[in-house]
Amino acid sequence: MTGPETDAQVRPWLAELGIPGLVDLHTHFLPERVLQKVWAYFDQAGTHYGMDWPIHYRHDEPTRLRLLGELGVTTFAPLVYPHKTGMAEWLNEWALDFGARTPGAVPTATLYPEPGMARSLSAALDSGARCVKVHVQVGGFDPRDPLLDECWGRLAEAGVPVVVHCGHGPLRGAHTGLDVFGEVLRRHPSLTAVLAHAGMPEYGAALDLVHRYERVHLDTTMVGVAFTEQFAPLPADWSAQLAAVRDRVVLGTDFPNIPYPYAEQLAAIAGWAGADDRLGTDFLRAALLRNPARLLGVDGADQA
Repeated sequence: MTGPETDAQVRPWLAELGIPGLVDLHTHFLPERVLQKVWAYFDQAGTHYGMDWPIHYRHDEPTRLRLLGELGVTTFAPLVYPHKTGMAEWLNEWALDFGARTPGAVPTATLYPEPGMARSLSAALDSGARCVKVHVQVGGFDPRDPLLDECWGRLAEAGVPVVVHCGHGPLRGAHTGLDVFGEVLRRHPSLTAVLAHAGMPEYGAALDLVHRYERVHLDTTMVGVAFTEQFAPLPADWSAQLAAVRDRVVLGTDFPNIPYPYAEQLAAIAGWAGADDRLGTDFLRAALLRNPARLLGVDGADQA
């Protein structure tokens, strides 16, 4: 099954598949000064990662929002994440406001192990946060920290999805690893967790968690594209393994901080769909719209 080769081909491709729009569970919009620091980090990717990482969609915020709409993205989760104490609460305030005032965006929140985090998270959820981001590698914290235990419990109870970057890719962190986050899931087995980047590069371990816990999902962010295949290649039987968990794969892209066009991610997913007869068009409709819409509680879960 062939996917779009260019961004201009995305909308016609979706129309052919009968998909009225995309729901992207993993994008990044941040306060301007934070975003500039993130982009400055990627400017030094050769030092950090040993490879260049040019930001493909390095535009001002109105342009980025317009481009998402032109790509057919009708709903997206603008994820934020702190790297030190004292950032989480004001990032939550910013993300809630951004989600409320921006068409297509849903309000989001984040976590960091610090006193008062459970109170801050509860306030964010009460204010309408529909998705939470936790970045174990950038934050440099242990997701098993007792300061987060109440937060995980609150999220499990609320059924709000939490997108967790806990794999070793692209850089190993002090507390990354699917085994580490697996301990959080053992304590909170009803947590609606979305393993960012499908647990890259520990794809097998991520799939094991999906099989073990009925509310664990995988997002597609940067998975299977040529850029990532250089350092975190997918297993040869990836499509066959996805067939058993087809309802728990959700679209994520890392827009705008990707070093290639958005269409490349969709083409990779289309390649998986075409490689196994149990996937096909229905899998694409599920992963690109139905599954993420269900997690975010927005229209679209019954449209594809």
